[in-house]
Amino acid sequence: MALYEHIYLARQDVTAQQVEALTEQLKAVITAGGGKIGRVEYWGVKSLAYRIKKNRKAHFTILNIDAPPAAVAEMERQMGINEDILRLLTIRVEAHEDGPSVMMRKRDDSEDRGERGDRGDRGDRGDRGDRERRPRPPRRPREDIEHAPDAGREGGF
Repeated sequence: MALYEHIYLARQDVTAQQVEALTEQLKAVITAGGGKIGRVEYWGVKSLAYRIKKNRKAHFTILNIDAPPAAVAEMERQMGINEDILRLLTIRVEAHEDGPSVMMRKRDDSEDRGERGDRGDRGDRGDRGDRERRPRPPRRPREDIEHAPDAGREGGF
């Protein structure tokens, strides 16, 4: 059987319990087709880079699947019919990642950083008030408003 990573985006107005029910439905399709689900991660509601079907946010869920291609094709077919699913992507992989995905690690790292985060080697820069002031170059002269072609008209447009 082949290994897949499958991610889907569900509409923002669907509850987390409904997303969980969708995931259970997808698991049932895969197991009926002779496959199995390795890991399921719910990433929560995230903002989209652009609107998809009039939605600005979506529920993100990723699944690690070990199944024959026919079972994955059937799952994708059923997801395409479902109105609550905005997008889906299935990628065949050589091996599944061990441990949490990058998105979950990112969330854990941000909790460890504290209030202002890890500043690296930026430590003792001071308030930058000790820099010397450089003189600015002279400004370009403004064109007179009287000489502008639309100066005589009222309204300014």
